Amino acid sequence: MATVLEVRHLTTEFHSEQYSIRAVDDVSFCLERGKALGIVGESGSGKSVTALSIMRLIPTPPGRIVQGEVLFHHHDGTVVDLLKLPEGEMQRYRGNRIAMIFQEPMTSLNPVFRCGDQVMEALMLHRKMDRKAARQRTLELFTEVGLPDPELMLERYPHQLSGGQKQRVMIAMAMSCEPDILIADEPTTALDVTVQATILELMRQLQRSHQMALIFISHDLGVIAEIADEIAVMYKGRIVESGPLERIFTDPQHPYTKGLLACRPRLDRKLRILPTVRDFMEELPDSTIRERVHISVHEYIDHLTLSREELQKRKASLEQQPVLVQVEDLHVHFPIRKGLFGGVRGYVKAVDGVSLTIRSGETLGLVGESGSGKTTTGRAILRLLEPTSGRILFNGTDILALSGNELKALRRQMQIIFQDPYASLNPRLSVGGALMEVLRVHKLFDSDRERREYVFWLLNKVGLEPRHFWHYPHEFSGGQRQRIGIARALAVQPRFIVCDEPVSALDVSVQAQVLNLLVELREEFGLTYLFITHDWSVVKFISDRIAVMHAGHIVEMGDAEELYAHPRHDYTRRLIASIPAVTLEKLQQRRLQSPTPT
Repeated sequence: MATVLEVRHLTTEFHSEQYSIRAVDDVSFCLERGKALGIVGESGSGKSVTALSIMRLIPTPPGRIVQGEVLFHHHDGTVVDLLKLPEGEMQRYRGNRIAMIFQEPMTSLNPVFRCGDQVMEALMLHRKMDRKAARQRTLELFTEVGLPDPELMLERYPHQLSGGQKQRVMIAMAMSCEPDILIADEPTTALDVTVQATILELMRQLQRSHQMALIFISHDLGVIAEIADEIAVMYKGRIVESGPLERIFTDPQHPYTKGLLACRPRLDRKLRILPTVRDFMEELPDSTIRERVHISVHEYIDHLTLSREELQKRKASLEQQPVLVQVEDLHVHFPIRKGLFGGVRGYVKAVDGVSLTIRSGETLGLVGESGSGKTTTGRAILRLLEPTSGRILFNGTDILALSGNELKALRRQMQIIFQDPYASLNPRLSVGGALMEVLRVHKLFDSDRERREYVFWLLNKVGLEPRHFWHYPHEFSGGQRQRIGIARALAVQPRFIVCDEPVSALDVSVQAQVLNLLVELREEFGLTYLFITHDWSVVKFISDRIAVMHAGHIVEMGDAEELYAHPRHDYTRRLIASIPAVTLEKLQQRRLQSPTPT
């Protein structure tokens, strides 16, 4: 295969009066035509900054490409260093020869222009087409990327499209000029697993049919495995390991790569706790990385796997526990009104006849795609949304019959951990202030001194430090903010917690730490969870039983291991079939199914 892109010793820094950060540190790699390179790493590893540096989209100031070469190889054999081109000349490559798909399509698409016009603009700019020809080409592109009713989609605005449809528009725009290289920066992170699977399959098809080189960026090795031929693993601005996909997955050399592979929840077995990156490596004060354990990923996973006897023992123990939460025929309907002051012309049946039970100490996983009604169910159980009808019993008490002080007293026993901890924390309150406020509202402890001591203990319990008491939400990472959300839920010593997508926005390594914390707290305090997510690997790890939700109904419910191994409903089977599975067997199977590029 001919080389299309060479990156040599690329270094990018960001400067301010207070700090200087080397976000990309001496990165080098080669990309061949028709091949896919997966760049994987956690947030802050430098993978997105590498892509932006190649495109010369680094904001200056504070960013600056310090050194390096980005060599683009034309079909005729001529080579151009993109970093040395004048800006006007670079625009002929950007979006034309090298295209990019960004992580969040809603922020990449202009909300005041129709989707069709935004793709047509690229064609008229780079291909010098007139409006009629550009419109016809856009229709062809919308058809190629699988958008329903392309004529209608031309006239729609971004807010009128689903997440998957918006990402397809972005792919159509990127493909419009038939680029030699497509850079996809976390293009499926915010999507449901089924939508993610269709987008990945679409990108594979486009890459093969157009003989295009692809750089696919993700924090999830499972997603990378679905599309990449070669993998480059990034950590703190450097590529610490690279090589063919199969070699990286079967024989990783660097401890960071081992950690990333190990910390993703497994589908083929039940683990006691999830491995973390820290289990495999430690970083010394001089930034030297040292391997913590000389053991293979497979051996470590075997060590943490629960035996059949242990699983049966927990199942039998839970069956002896009393039912803590009982939901009977729950309905939550939202009215559709005609105009601002018009009457009701219909209802959205977000939850339509849901019944379930959760025993004390049990974790019930509630899994389904966006719009299935799972979050609405969780909030209705806590009466954060008022149900239209049904019964909700908590420890035998009908909570729909409660109001005022009775309901407030019950809220101590029922808490929630939100999906976005930053949005749920008051930016004007320090962490300590927010936790103290919860204790004061519920009149816990006799003095602020006792409350403060309790908050220090609580912060330590969720893996934070006493000094964090005085810090504000914006000073924390995503994983730390989620720990604060967990601390807030624990503060009032509840019995039942609704976990609403608590790890969906986190890197897989941080996700493993938070999931381990939730398991540890469940065992220590006898907590009961309703765990809501769209990620099957996560829900299978933490749940004792799983309920599958679709279009407001629970279509299937049962033991977590049994339900995954023998799904009965077509929708459940479709969800499971869409899961990226990091196994050698699946990688080899995909290789056999993929036609060789010609």
